[in-house]
Amino acid sequence: MHALFRERGVDGVLVPMHVVPEDLSRTLDGLRGLQNFGGFIATVPHKGDMLDLCDEITDEATRIGAVNCVRREPDGRMVGTMLDGIGFLEGLRGSGIDVAGRRVLLVGAGGAASAIAFALAGGHAGRLTIANRTVGRARDLADRIAAHYPGLPVAAVGSDEGAGALDLVVNATSLGMRPGDPLPVNPETLGPGQAVAEVIMDPAETPLLAVARSRGCRVHAGLPMLEKQIELMARHMGAIS
Repeated sequence: MHALFRERGVDGVLVPMHVVPEDLSRTLDGLRGLQNFGGFIATVPHKGDMLDLCDEITDEATRIGAVNCVRREPDGRMVGTMLDGIGFLEGLRGSGIDVAGRRVLLVGAGGAASAIAFALAGGHAGRLTIANRTVGRARDLADRIAAHYPGLPVAAVGSDEGAGALDLVVNATSLGMRPGDPLPVNPETLGPGQAVAEVIMDPAETPLLAVARSRGCRVHAGLPMLEKQIELMARHMGAIS
């Protein structure tokens, strides 16, 4: 973001703010009064909660059920949108991975997963299977996808389902961020001919990507999802035109 600001001559900085869920509402109330504050990027675990805290949200954020980028208007109103999906899809395309016609396993049903699910559907995936520890959340997301994309075969399963016979496996959970996390899919079901993609950016190579690589899969790291969003985020926050 700072490189973009320098390139466009923007007098601004992006700084990290560590906010726990119970303080999120109060934090937003405080930010509303900062006259030199343009907006922020929301990440795990706040993307879903931002829906109710923003004063206005875009149609895309409403459909997805999550917000990851918020603009502060001059009067203090917060306007949220969701860019994870388009960022993830463009990141895949930039690596030469086309989702059109592919059978996809999406692990997770949270904010980022919802955005990615809608992006995959809009990218003409051939079949979408959503796996989540709480199957009800996966089913809810599958139902929302089916309502907007009735021609797409979509299914909801438990997170212990394997990835065999699928073309693309996407981990949209936080599993892999911390040492000792279990793998989000059974590694025995991975093999050559499959692509395995992450949303996690740190570490760059998660345990899932490492085992997928060792089993002959094509791997795609999480950072491109953010890199493809940077300009869109800056534009939504009003930093660039």
